[in-house]
Amino acid sequence: MNVVGLMSGTSGDGVDAALVDIRGSGLALSVTVLAFAPTPYPADLQRRVLTLCSGGSVAEVCHLNAVLGEWFARAALRVIKKAGLRPAEVAFIGSHGQTVQHLPQGIRERGLGSVRSTLQIAAPTVIAERTGIATVADFRPRDIAAGGQGAPLAPYVHYLLFRHATRSRLIVNLGGIGNVTHLPAGGSLSAIRAFDTGPGNMVLDGLVHRLTDGRQTMDRDGRLAAQGTVDTGLLAELLAHPFLKQPPPKTTGREAFGDPFVARVLATMRRRRLAAGDVLATCSLFTAVTVSGARRWLGENLDEVIVGGGGARNRTLMGDLAAVFEPTPVRRLDEIGWDSKAFEAVAFAVLAYQTLHGDCANVPAVTGAAHPVVLGTVVPGKQGWPSLFRKIGKNR
Repeated sequence: MNVVGLMSGTSGDGVDAALVDIRGSGLALSVTVLAFAPTPYPADLQRRVLTLCSGGSVAEVCHLNAVLGEWFARAALRVIKKAGLRPAEVAFIGSHGQTVQHLPQGIRERGLGSVRSTLQIAAPTVIAERTGIATVADFRPRDIAAGGQGAPLAPYVHYLLFRHATRSRLIVNLGGIGNVTHLPAGGSLSAIRAFDTGPGNMVLDGLVHRLTDGRQTMDRDGRLAAQGTVDTGLLAELLAHPFLKQPPPKTTGREAFGDPFVARVLATMRRRRLAAGDVLATCSLFTAVTVSGARRWLGENLDEVIVGGGGARNRTLMGDLAAVFEPTPVRRLDEIGWDSKAFEAVAFAVLAYQTLHGDCANVPAVTGAAHPVVLGTVVPGKQGWPSLFRKIGKNR
């Protein structure tokens, strides 16, 4: 079946779209990427999305939900065209949406106890209407309802595609937030461990944006950080963050490492009279150390570390990861045949495939959920439910 996966991460910089061919069932899937196309948001839209993550009115949430639905639909149609296909040749779309709030620790409500929640916008109804293709979305809330953190979800796909009979692997995703998946050699799905480690690109991107007055949004290739020197005092201050000492299952986001965190780093920069390059070099190493710190909860040696996400293209950050994991080799997903930028979009195509085949795709050992659940909600496409059921039945 041809499936489109759509993903926009915590950096809020646009939609990654992957069109994949998926065959098989259960844990025995074959996945082939047919096309990948990123669709960046305009700078103003990115600013509005990131502002919404830290505050905003109900009206703004309502409006941007529809606006992002349009952008996600545009991204889907773009990748379909790039693959040389027509929308009618795509079975369905899996859309992660844009996370604007993630509150897995919960807030106490009278008579209900602690209520935990997560919210991803980019209306799947708009995506289905504009493309005519059935759309699966809202993957995280069901796991949260079952007692889990609602994240990370990609580890299920890491297991499907990257498990190895004799090699213990650590899969590292460096999006806005960093997270790891440990795949023990020859291990079962229930044996994997995965959790967020702290910031991936989020702090570095936030610093560059503030230090350049918005002229740049990232430290491309880590060039600015490469010019600086790590400040051990600032590094020690960063490593004192309470999230880093919290045992898994655990997830985090912009609430912990967004604008207020960046503002504190800049205040320390001014107080210690550090150069911009020094701050970026320090925060690059900080990210690498938080990733390597995951080993304290894994309990065995690693044969290799494989890195994906936008941060895999940051040479300074990759150098820092190589240093903190030495002598364990650190490689990019590209070196084992996968586009490191495209993988999370691929993951949500796979998760949607499992949803429509009735297969549970959360990993309770990872998220903390009480039991496995089928993820997501489904919006039928142009031909309605009968057409979708026929496609799934034929694939079965």
